[in-house]
Amino acid sequence: MPQIFFDPEAIAEHIIRDVGTELVVGLPLGLGKANHIVNALYARAAADRSINLTLLSALTLEKPKPKNLLEQRFIGPVIDRLFGDYPDLAYAEALHAGALPSNIKVIEFFFLAGQWLYQPFAQQHYISANYTHAASYLLSRGLNVVTQLVAKRVVDGETRYSLSCNTDTTLDVLRARSAGRAQFKLIAQVNSELPFMPGAGDLPADEFAAVLDSPATDFPLFAPPSEPISDIKYAIGLHAAGLVRDGGTLQIGIGQIGDALAQGLVVRHRDNGQFHGIMKRLAPGSEQLAAAETGPFEKGLYGVSEMLFEAFLGLIDAGILKRDVDGVILHGAFFLGPQSFYRALREMTAEQLARIQMMPVSFTNEIFGDENAKRRARVDARFVNNAMMATLLGAAISDGLENGQVVSGVGGQYNFVAQAFALEGARSVLTLEATHPSGRQTQSNIRWSYGHETIPRHLRDIFVTEYGVADVRGKSDADVVAAMLQVADSRFQDELMRRAKDAGKLPRSYEIPAAHSENYPERISDALKPARDAGLLPPFPFGSDFIEVEQRLIPALQILQQARRTPLQLLGLLWQGMRHPPDAADRECLARLGLDKPSLAVERTYRALVSAALARSRGR
Repeated sequence: MPQIFFDPEAIAEHIIRDVGTELVVGLPLGLGKANHIVNALYARAAADRSINLTLLSALTLEKPKPKNLLEQRFIGPVIDRLFGDYPDLAYAEALHAGALPSNIKVIEFFFLAGQWLYQPFAQQHYISANYTHAASYLLSRGLNVVTQLVAKRVVDGETRYSLSCNTDTTLDVLRARSAGRAQFKLIAQVNSELPFMPGAGDLPADEFAAVLDSPATDFPLFAPPSEPISDIKYAIGLHAAGLVRDGGTLQIGIGQIGDALAQGLVVRHRDNGQFHGIMKRLAPGSEQLAAAETGPFEKGLYGVSEMLFEAFLGLIDAGILKRDVDGVILHGAFFLGPQSFYRALREMTAEQLARIQMMPVSFTNEIFGDENAKRRARVDARFVNNAMMATLLGAAISDGLENGQVVSGVGGQYNFVAQAFALEGARSVLTLEATHPSGRQTQSNIRWSYGHETIPRHLRDIFVTEYGVADVRGKSDADVVAAMLQVADSRFQDELMRRAKDAGKLPRSYEIPAAHSENYPERISDALKPARDAGLLPPFPFGSDFIEVEQRLIPALQILQQARRTPLQLLGLLWQGMRHPPDAADRECLARLGLDKPSLAVERTYRALVSAALARSRGR
């Protein structure tokens, strides 16, 4: 049975006495980190340079850090409300400050997007890894401690602990330990807010060497609030929703496009006539709509996804995620989401929760291991994941830049692309916005070429932008280039087409069809406006931890952020705000930011800017 501790420093001392001063510690990805234990180990190593501490991890979560007065006034109260006493990770603070002690290493295989882009130590110690390979890399580096946040349950006097949010790599390294291929101590920290998930991660107490269990070290779960879904992301999600086959299998990647896809599926199922109307306005080519999957879900879907998030519960509630595999409708490997998501899991009945099973990443991301059963289960699978950029020839860029800097990581993307080619009837769907802002300019996310690839062009399958679907699997290079041009932004189509023709990849006579030559953001907004006005495409389809006044402020703050890229736009906002006083509804928003009674010049400037942005967010 494990030793029970009430003090983080005491359990850190126990680990060092038990394991030694050469510590190779595995931290679960994302939510499952035992923050108090990790911080105590870090403090011991920082104070005693004879201790060598290596932290192997992924997706280090940090509270948002406001960059200016307006951000501080908006997000500061949100941070206090949602994160409360969430303990910051000491190693992350040291990394940002460039002050990591020489006897401590932090090695990660997946970053929160952009978090460590300009931090040399993090960039130099990053491991490029498919998610399914991470466990073997941990073991190869001599892993001797795993620390994990767990849920606790006592039934008939027996204590059990659930790996809950992170069965992903932990179950895989535990399997290696059971087979005699690894020796490490499993250390737990109990958290009362963590849902107790049944299944493979429900472990007896004797699997653990030590457990930190104290009200003093309980803390609120990291709960990033859902962000509002833009027209661009809704358009991408709706196009992707037309690719999902009834009776099939669904995996969704991280981000707002996943929420948009899920809401698109809900509209398709519940308001099928409305879905057809939206798609006719959105899809410029009738041949694309005719080929789409547009009916309601009679058989329903089975979910198997490395990450679970709130949208999956929305699909269950809508009666879409209902095709079961041995009684299970949703398999996952880790979860992360807003407070309402964790609360929904905690409040589920035992019968409801039994239909959601947390598994190792080797289960969700690969077909190896009980391959025949997985093939029978994962019929007509659609693996939907995000990319940053794509080339005209069908390569995808999702994790890094051409100078070698890592933005996020490969994670499970390659795993799911590989499954799409290995499973009969399966497709890989890579989604991306057609453009992105760069300083005062806009750049195309569809490139002729790029000096880095995450998914090579020989694995090209389906790409989706706000302008439509490019089905490029098994197509010739010329056909792929033509299809990618048709989903590119029209501001960049001519130059991209010229590059392709100069390289001999398109006939000189080729012209972009008229139906695809009006790919502009305004067309997307116009196409979605009736559905927005009808409430079919709400900004927060699965709820929000932002209060009502904050939800009204967010679109205005986004307008202001965009205007900052162009001085003339910013001056226009300032002039509009100075000329037109705010109405009563806007005064509540200004009060939320402490701008209702400005006393400083900077506050008066922000008041005018926000007032104008609020008016524009309502179309005035």
